[in-house]
Amino acid sequence: MLLTISTTHSPATDLGYLLGKHPDRFQTFELSFGRSQVFYPEATTDCCTAALLLEVDPVKLVRGQGTSLSQYVNDRPYVASSFLSVAIAKVFRSALSGQCKDQPKLATLTMPLCAKLAVLPCRGGVDFLERLFEPLGYTVTATPHVLDEHFPEWGDSAYFSVELEAITTVQALLSHLYVLIPVLDEDKHYWVGEDEVEKLLRHGEGWLNDHPEKAQITQRYLKRQKSLSQSALAQLGGEETAELAAAELAIEKPISLNQVRHETIVATLKKYQAKRSIDLGCGEGKLVALLAKDNFFEQIGGMDVSYRSIEYARARLDRIFLSAAQQQRIQLFQGSLTYRDRRLADYDAATLVEVIEHLDESRLAALARVVFEFARPKLVLITTPNSEYNIKFENLPTGKFRHHDHRFEWTRLEFQTWAADICQRFNYTVSFTDIGSVDPDVGAPTQMAIFEESNK
Repeated sequence: MLLTISTTHSPATDLGYLLGKHPDRFQTFELSFGRSQVFYPEATTDCCTAALLLEVDPVKLVRGQGTSLSQYVNDRPYVASSFLSVAIAKVFRSALSGQCKDQPKLATLTMPLCAKLAVLPCRGGVDFLERLFEPLGYTVTATPHVLDEHFPEWGDSAYFSVELEAITTVQALLSHLYVLIPVLDEDKHYWVGEDEVEKLLRHGEGWLNDHPEKAQITQRYLKRQKSLSQSALAQLGGEETAELAAAELAIEKPISLNQVRHETIVATLKKYQAKRSIDLGCGEGKLVALLAKDNFFEQIGGMDVSYRSIEYARARLDRIFLSAAQQQRIQLFQGSLTYRDRRLADYDAATLVEVIEHLDESRLAALARVVFEFARPKLVLITTPNSEYNIKFENLPTGKFRHHDHRFEWTRLEFQTWAADICQRFNYTVSFTDIGSVDPDVGAPTQMAIFEESNK
């Protein structure tokens, strides 16, 4: 298992002081499960790279624990896991604690850093990997590995080569790796007890409290032990209690609607032969990336009010290795849904996936004109939460919305009434479909309106 950390900070060899390891020395550290070695493939004033090579001895892992074949044949010697976290804590102990003996002022210095992990298990896929590191300021590049290159039909594995780039401190980078590597692997090779709560709080100080995936990180790091997770969340949450954090996770995880929404959208676009489609309020480009992988779509657009989201969307597209011809189909740009924009014209279809509920209701009239009067695609697909379904979420307090940024959540009748008014004003017809499992009394969690331009 190989981890490298590089910087172009000037002088780049300051990295040696920060890690407490001299660039001219090759150092070996014995561990209970193998050994680790630190060396520098490159060490100049312009660029410096430190490498941590971890050699896990599978025999040492199982000595005295039986002779099950699975104990000897596994991925542990080859992938980043809690073994690497332990090695980081031992080999880079002073750097992880924010200390720099020879040049103390360097410890708080932010610099361009790039960490590369040769093989990292991502239980939850690239999406979860990005949700962990992007809120911390990292640009994430992940290259998937196939299960077997001789049998490509088997598809990709859960393993990726990962590159993380950010301007940050060495201590922050090491702390993020120490905590999040076993979270992604969703396993630990040692017993998890109350002392692990203290480790999590110590190494998560300054970033975990405000992380949007705090509940997931905590539960995975503590191997889903409820009492430990609640204890940690209670200490992390400030005014937010552990119960509320657990409730948020319970609301979102069992239903996992996002993928279902996107798959429904793609299928509907194909059904109506909408080969030129634009995603309005595209966010970080998940739907755009899905469309980009499908050669059915000849022209793909994405617009969002957030420039940062557009940058994330561009980075996401870069990671899926599109051909030059595929890239030419795509246009991403910043813009507002409440102002007329000529760039929205000439598309067969427009999609607004979980967008309208983030706008004040008073601004929906402006959105309607932008989409249905000025852009006027032949097909418009709009999804929004069905508020009637909220009673099915046992941990969602009565009267509360599913997301803190929602300005409203409509019943099926309210959505249908709004859609009917759209049709009357702009000469469209509309039909409705459910997304997600349907309850006979309250319907589905997500409702979708399919607007078609009327020929009358």
